Amino acid sequence: MAPIEPIDMTSPPILPYFDFILAMLAQANRSVETSFGRHVHFGFWTDPKTATGSDDDYARAAERLSLELCQAAHIASGDRVLDAGCGFGGTLAFLNERHRDMYLVGLNLESRQLERARQLIQPAAGNALELHQGDACALPFADASFDRVLAVECIFHFPSRARFLGEAFRVLRPGGTLALSDFVPSTLALPIARAATEAPMLARYQYFGRCNIGCTAAGYRRLIRRVGFEPLAERNVTRNILPTYRYLKGLLSHAAAIDGITGPVTHFLEVLRAASALGLLNYYLMAFRKPADGI
Repeated sequence: MAPIEPIDMTSPPILPYFDFILAMLAQANRSVETSFGRHVHFGFWTDPKTATGSDDDYARAAERLSLELCQAAHIASGDRVLDAGCGFGGTLAFLNERHRDMYLVGLNLESRQLERARQLIQPAAGNALELHQGDACALPFADASFDRVLAVECIFHFPSRARFLGEAFRVLRPGGTLALSDFVPSTLALPIARAATEAPMLARYQYFGRCNIGCTAAGYRRLIRRVGFEPLAERNVTRNILPTYRYLKGLLSHAAAIDGITGPVTHFLEVLRAASALGLLNYYLMAFRKPADGI
């Protein structure tokens, strides 16, 4: 595939948590460098009781989440993989280190994240890597370009799940797979989830930027049927990610406030943790296949 020119995005997303992470990285903050210098997503603990709350433990758990999602996508050496919303490129780096003859492509809307990814990842022998600035809901790639598409803990930032799923379907070859992780509310909690993340009056607490966590598990099933995907996996792994909240709360409580939001967000994290523990806000790993005769 010929290289694709990056898209000039004039309206970068407002993501206070990335402002915080990048500011801490610029100050050579060891904790942030260890836990979020590579992956910017939740951790996954096979046994949550083993979580220690240390930076190194969290880094291992974040790496484990990438492993779980890559396994759900059935990624193997020789695949052509698109990571949409690739952040700092941690999942691409994970694949680059473990597989050969890979064509790895990262896409992100924000140039700061892509710049760090370029600094962190050097393609291993036999692998190719491209990083592009662009919109996951308007993928700048040809039809049937990839064997696998990933969206690791980012789809809630996209303007439309339906448009992204449609675009992922288009760029996948027949028989290819999409795997993603997302925050999925219960039907009971759906109105509260929408209000908490979209209401302008709560903007002070929107540390993770404007998010859409308004798609239930049943909503996902309807979306993938409409797009044409076949379901591969649907795992509620909320219990496996719960230690993330404790770690984030500790990290932020020791950090200087950024634009006055660090204090409020620790309270917001506690609300999210409680909602997750009660089954109101769940964390899912999901995988879908484009039918072998899909077009």
